[in-house]
Amino acid sequence: MAEPFSGSSDLLRIVIRPSRGWVSLRLHELWEYRELLYFLTWRDIKVRYKQTVLGAAWAIIQPLFAMVVFSIFFGRLAKVPSDGLPYPIFAYCGLIPWQLFSHALTESANSLVANQNLITKVYFPRLVIPLAAALGGIVDFGIAFLVLLGMMTYYGITPTVAVATLPLFLLLALASALGAGLWLSALNVQYRDVRYTIPFLSQLWLFATPIVYPSSLIPERWRALYGLNPMAGVVEGFRWTLLGTPRAPGPMLLVSIVVVIVLLVGGLYYFRRMEKTFADVV
Repeated sequence: MAEPFSGSSDLLRIVIRPSRGWVSLRLHELWEYRELLYFLTWRDIKVRYKQTVLGAAWAIIQPLFAMVVFSIFFGRLAKVPSDGLPYPIFAYCGLIPWQLFSHALTESANSLVANQNLITKVYFPRLVIPLAAALGGIVDFGIAFLVLLGMMTYYGITPTVAVATLPLFLLLALASALGAGLWLSALNVQYRDVRYTIPFLSQLWLFATPIVYPSSLIPERWRALYGLNPMAGVVEGFRWTLLGTPRAPGPMLLVSIVVVIVLLVGGLYYFRRMEKTFADVV
């Protein structure tokens, strides 16, 4: 907590004290430090593509190659249904929000440890660091999304008016990643072996999300419960808005939204509570 202190008429001193009792989120500080948020986000984007051969093409290669592998093994060999859609575009439409989520989760979870030199030298709201790490994946998403538009043109798929809700599903994916990332980033400062669990967690989460299979395979009575995985509602929402799948996410999406709100608010409070120890422990 920063408090102005005037020792004389000519000097203005800022005293920074740790918060006590019930932690205030102080979200207004994000707006005050919006320029720092912008520069950290832009820095992460530039570092990712600096001194690379293919550059931004990696944003396309990763989901595209995964789509080819899934199409061969799940679509052609295993004959997994795809809600009446061509399997390649069915899989790719699920992969691009997942790639955004996975990148945001991994980067935000490791962000505090990766920026430990910055944390120990200057005061600023630490929440800026995982938030900037999560936002950095939007560029990759935008590039991969252009390929999806090309595939939709190739297969003759025209989105319906429901496409207007697409930004809401994009926001839900980012909020899911940030909520989990806040918990993991704060834990990662205290316990460094948390970073080794993140790839394992992402792999489990991938197959628990309806990317290679439709949620229609889940029995109707369990479908709302399946929404406890927030990315289930996001992926099905993407297919509904862009590819025109016959069934909207419905109750599954409502459950996903509630889970994301709880995860994000809980992560914010836990992060703020542990924030005062970051500079000493990291």
